[in-house]
Amino acid sequence: MKLTRQQQKYGHKALIFAGAALASVICLFPFYYALITSLRSGGSLFQVAYLPGTPHWGNYLTALMDNGIARSLLNSIVVATLTVGICLLVSITAAFALARISFRGRKYLLFTILCVSMFPQVAVLSGMFELVRFMGLYDSLGALVLSYTTFSLPFTVWVLTTFMKSIPAELEEAAIVDGANTWTIITRIFAPIMGPSLVTTGLLAFIGAWNEFMFALTFVISSGKRTVPVAIGMLQGASQFELPWGTIMAASVIVTLPIIVLVLIFQRRIVSGLTNGAVKG
Repeated sequence: MKLTRQQQKYGHKALIFAGAALASVICLFPFYYALITSLRSGGSLFQVAYLPGTPHWGNYLTALMDNGIARSLLNSIVVATLTVGICLLVSITAAFALARISFRGRKYLLFTILCVSMFPQVAVLSGMFELVRFMGLYDSLGALVLSYTTFSLPFTVWVLTTFMKSIPAELEEAAIVDGANTWTIITRIFAPIMGPSLVTTGLLAFIGAWNEFMFALTFVISSGKRTVPVAIGMLQGASQFELPWGTIMAASVIVTLPIIVLVLIFQRRIVSGLTNGAVKG
């Protein structure tokens, strides 16, 4: 039996929707299971159940009040926000120089920036540790801001340079004719046009700083200065043989919510930023 063109069209749509539904379930199920686990207590934590029961909010109170997750959450917000601000400020000026100014070795510099962004953290951990100690930043949030900025800058510079190359040169020339200086061109002309691109790169840098674990574990030892990933990794039960799964799951949900909120708020700009520069008109 030969299917009509309309039936084939509906069949293709059904396959697409089925694939999208399967991908959504695979991506969302871990967070869903962590959420319902965080609302359990006692022996019910170790029972396999896929539907939520009677909610138990004590795990959230324990995570925030008794284990210092609230303080660590504030530390993560400060570190990630400072990292994003410094990265965007430096990256947009560097992108302007790399995209608009012709100089010898520009291509090699861009290639070097791309190579640096591929370095694994463990390869530079000892060097970063010596730099942090030399600058007197050990066991402070400044050490994390410095290390996160160092690792995020190559990526943000590369991405913003690609976006800035897609902006017509006539806008810059018109601004120069009107007497605008370089800083005015960057802040008043390029920055508004590159808004979606800035949001996209800034959010990716924020997520990287928010989730980072190795540098945060190495450069900070005081419990009051830990970021959220390390604080969750340090959670302990009433004894050395107990692992507080309910508290860990509650802390994981608390940590994930800010990222979800940011993505939902800026989702339109993120999509626009990802496609910006794809078509050069």
